[in-house]
Amino acid sequence: MADLFRARHRQLTAEEAAAIARVKALAEDLWGAVETGVPDGREKALARTNLEQTVMWAVKGITG
Repeated sequence: MADLFRARHRQLTAEEAAAIARVKALAEDLWGAVETGVPDGREKALARTNLEQTVMWAVKGITG
């Protein structure tokens, strides 16, 4: 079975680290737009939650 829960970490390649940094930088920009441009409420909370999920899955996809 693959290291499903990543009990062991490995060194990222330079390309992986750069891709993760790019994803996180773009997500941070979008987070700011949501925080300032969307009124408080369920929709804003869902947007934040799903953005967090997007970053998580993107990083998992990059790191395999």
